This record gives sequence, C-alpha cells and structure tokens, in this order.
Amino acid sequence: MNLQELTRLVSLGEGASLEFKRKVPRPERIVKEIVAFANTHGGRVLLGVDDDGTIVGVRDAEEEEFSLYQALEAHCEPPVNVTVERISVQPRREVILVTVPASAAKPHFVRNEPDAPGRKAAYVRVKDMSVEASREAVRLMRSEKQPADVRFELGDKELLLLRYLDSYGRITVDQFATLADIPRSRASQTMVLLAKASVLQLHTEGKGDYFTLAYDMGPSA
Repeated sequence: MNLQELTRLVSLGEGASLEFKRKVPRPERIVKEIVAFANTHGGRVLLGVDDDGTIVGVRDAEEEEFSLYQALEAHCEPPVNVTVERISVQPRREVILVTVPASAAKPHFVRNEPDAPGRKAAYVRVKDMSVEASREAVRLMRSEKQPADVRFELGDKELLLLRYLDSYGRITVDQFATLADIPRSRASQTMVLLAKASVLQLHTEGKGDYFTLAYDMGPSA
C-alpha cells in the first residue's frame, strides 16, 4: 500500500472493519481490537493514525511492531495470525497496517487483563467499537466448528418464545427467562440451540445482545 492508498483508506473513518491508533497502546488494549476483528468479520488496524484521521506515523516502526507481536504472544488465546505492512508517510515516520482476517479458530480471548488477573474475555466488533462478547455469542462462535446438523424439539417454552418474537420482534435472554419462568441458564441454552438451528438470529450491540427470528413466520393466525 502506498501513501495515496493509505489516505483513501483513512478517509473512510473508523468503523466495523477499521481502527486507528496513534501507536501501539498497552498490550491488552491492542489485543482487544485484534481479537474483536478476528471474532467478527476481520478488519484492519492502522498504527500511526490519530482518532480524527490525522496521519502522523510512528517514529520507530520496528519497535512498535515488536511491541505488537509481544502483546499478541502474551495476551491472545488462541493465537491470531495477522499480517503487517509498513507505509512511509514522511521522513523517519511510518504507518503500520495490521490486517486481521476473520478467524476459523474463534472464539479468541484476551487473557490476563490488569483489572482482573487470570480472567479472559472474548470481544466482537460492533460498528466502530470492540465490545465484550456475551456468553451466548461465545457459544455460537464455538458451535461454528461443530457439525451443522442440529436437532431440537419445539416444546411449550420454545413455542412461547416464537410467538413472542412474532408479536414483538426481539427479546433478550433475561426477558425470555422471565417470560417462560425458567432459569437464565436454561433460557440461554434454548436460545443458542435455536440460533444454531437458524431459527433465531443473535444481534450484538454495545448495550447488550438480543435475539430475533431468523425467518418470517408469515401472517399470524
């Protein structure tokens, strides 16, 4: 990529597949961004670009790149394969382009966060933010590596859920647990199973996840 192509890319602004960083931030933070892209649809991180899109470059690209790989080795589980490219933007300053593919090995986690030693968390990309993935999102990511054939029975609780969604359009796990008067764990398990079967669809937002029908039930009887 040359400077002209970089300028065009930056002009798009931060979004679902593009993140700007002035330099490599603290290890857990840069790994969080990379993990979020890997767990979603892939993306690119530009090191040496301010949040407002100003291309400033980094002074020591080799050191920044070394810090990036150290962070990934220490805090990314399982590893994410990234590609790195340097673009010269002015004398002694370069922008580092980190390309993150959508991963077939997801979910990926950030481990050993400083505010919670020993804890690990998965992240996903939502618009221009990297947000922590819910338990349901993590389970669905894991299910992508399992056989696609899913069998289930539509009992009273499942039918209640489908009727509610046909009427109201969306529901959270907590709402379904209350509606069906069942433990949250059972509500979560039921909704994840139906999502794996392509009956429901999970939507992730910064304020929390919700489910919708993955198909149109047609006119109500």
